[in-house]
Amino acid sequence: MPEGLTLPIIIVAAVVDSINPCVFGVLIFLIAFMTKLFKSSHKMLIFGLLYTAVVYATYLILGLGILKIAVGTSFSNFFYWLAAIVAILAGLLEIKDFFWYGKGFSLQILPGGADRIKMYTKRMEKMEQSHPLLMVLTTIFLGVFVVLVELPCTGAPYLAILGLLSKGSYAEAVPLLLLYNLVFIFPLFIIIGISYFGTTSEALESWRKEHRGLMRLGIGLFLMALGFYMIYSLNPFG
Repeated sequence: MPEGLTLPIIIVAAVVDSINPCVFGVLIFLIAFMTKLFKSSHKMLIFGLLYTAVVYATYLILGLGILKIAVGTSFSNFFYWLAAIVAILAGLLEIKDFFWYGKGFSLQILPGGADRIKMYTKRMEKMEQSHPLLMVLTTIFLGVFVVLVELPCTGAPYLAILGLLSKGSYAEAVPLLLLYNLVFIFPLFIIIGISYFGTTSEALESWRKEHRGLMRLGIGLFLMALGFYMIYSLNPFG
């Protein structure tokens, strides 16, 4: 285990990363779309699980790639400081949104990302009957695309953990990243399961909007604490 990193930190960071309103919002939209499209809770469950598996794989591959670059070069020290500073700044923005949600600059998906997601879902609707294989491929593409456009909104906890992992070896980091990403997708399984057993997407979206400020506050406080912890662990003033 890299110095300064513990399993509780990894698990809590993954949980904080996963409860982001951006993640929930996109998933709830996709569940509503799939429920309407398939008119079958079983198909919604299958494609929802496929989407979640793609999110897991994409997030994991991104993390492994970034870590490989950071660990395999002299870039690791700079990357560590960058991750710590990003965590603190992102934390401030998240806390700001608890008090003034959506006012000024906020962490959100890339511009145009939401419109593109809607466009791709419309294409999925057209091919559902005539091209079932393309439906699967489009779901996979959509999962990859969503991860990429959500990164500005969700990436700060992950970046901080990658920064901590960069202080150790690549080999010992791989199982820890597998764990992080498994915890990260667990709430997605919960939302899909709740939808499968009858909770409407409208009810889920109402809950998300009601609690998104608190989610932002929790994320922000954790990110600031983690960022300052990363700096403190280096003992820069000692």
